Amino acid sequence: MKSTALAKVSRLAKILLFFLLLSALSINTSCSSDPAEDQELTDDPDSTDDPDNPDDPDDPDNGDDPDDPDTTGTVVFEENFILEEERRLVTYVLSDTEYDKFLDGDGDLQMVTGKVYEYLGDNFDFIFILSVEESQPVGLYYGRSTKVKNDVQGIGSSIYDGTSAYGSAGNLKSVIHMPRTEYVVNGPFLHEIVHYWANRDFIPTTVGGHWGYSSAGGQLGGFDELIDLGNDTYQGRLNGSNSFGPNANGGNTLPYSNVELYTMGLIGPGELESIQVAENPQSNGQQGQFTADAITIYTATDLLVQHGDRIPTVQNSQKDFRSLAVVISRAELSEEKITSVNRDLENFARQAAPDSYWGNAYNFWEATGERASLEIGVVSSDIK
Repeated sequence: MKSTALAKVSRLAKILLFFLLLSALSINTSCSSDPAEDQELTDDPDSTDDPDNPDDPDDPDNGDDPDDPDTTGTVVFEENFILEEERRLVTYVLSDTEYDKFLDGDGDLQMVTGKVYEYLGDNFDFIFILSVEESQPVGLYYGRSTKVKNDVQGIGSSIYDGTSAYGSAGNLKSVIHMPRTEYVVNGPFLHEIVHYWANRDFIPTTVGGHWGYSSAGGQLGGFDELIDLGNDTYQGRLNGSNSFGPNANGGNTLPYSNVELYTMGLIGPGELESIQVAENPQSNGQQGQFTADAITIYTATDLLVQHGDRIPTVQNSQKDFRSLAVVISRAELSEEKITSVNRDLENFARQAAPDSYWGNAYNFWEATGERASLEIGVVSSDIK
C-alpha cells in the first residue's frame, strides 16, 4: 500500500498510461488441472543463517534488450496482477488466506503459475515466487524447489513431464518459492536453482536431495577436503575451514561445485572428479566432524556406468535460461520495495560481476564459472 498520496497518484498515472495497451491484449487461460509428477525439495531453516539485508546501491544499468525496444513499461493485467515497469517481476496481491498458505509451507504454486500463463507465453524455464516477509518465518524453509519435469538423462532422475498441472505446455522446469526477497542476494537462490539437476540420487546420500557427507562440496552441501582422524572419525573441511553443511554451504557465497556443473551440463565427463561418500555418517557434535563406517570413492567412470551418459551432452546442453519473478504480498508494494527487488534481480541475472553491495556473494553467471546465463524478465513477445 502506498505510504503517501503522491505515491498513489504516481501509481495511478502509470496504470492510466497503459490502459490503451491493455485493451489490445488477448487473454488466454492455459491452466491445467492434470496431476503433476513434481518433486519438491525443501531446505531446512536450520541449514543456513538468516542474513542481514544489504544497503541499497546506486541504480545499475537496466540491461534492456536493444533488439526489442518494448522491454519496459507497466502492464496491468488485473488490478492485483501487474507487470512492473522494468518487466523483471510481476507483483501479485493475494488474499490473506492465500498468502498465509505460503508462510505455512502450503502455498498454491499452481494458482500462481496458472495466473502467469493466462497472460504470458510458455517461455520460462523457472518461475520464482518471492514472499515479502521482513524476517524469516519461524519453522518455515528458507527455500523450496519444486521440479515439474525432467528431460535430462544420466543425472539420477527419471524422465517425466508434469508441466500441464502448472499451466505450462512443456517448457517450465521448476517453481521456486523463497519467503524473503533478500534471499535473491544472500541465498539460497543459487541453491534452489541447482536443485533442478542435483542431487537426484546422482550419489548416495543420507540427507535427501543434498550432497550430505560427501566431497561434492557445493551449493547442496558437502566438503572439499577430508581428514581421517582415526577410530572411524573424520574432519570435513570446506574452503580451508573446519566446517561444512550436509545440505547447504554459505548461501550465495559459494560457486557451483564440480559435480553440480556436471549435472547442469556445463562441463563434460572428462572434467568430472571423483567423489568421496561417507557410509552411515553421524555428526559427533564437533564442527565439521563425523563418524562413518567407511569412505567410498565414486570415480567418474563409476558414475557413468551407474547412470549412463548425460544427455544432452555438454556440447548440446542448454546454457541460456529464462525466468520470471512473481512477488506475492497481501497489499500493493511500495515503489521503494519494487525498485529494491528489481535491482537485486538485475544483479543476479547480470553477465558480469554484481554491484559492490553484494559483497562476496555470487550471481548466477559467476557461480557457473561464466558458462551459463539466466535472463529474468518479460519481453513484448511474451505477452499474449
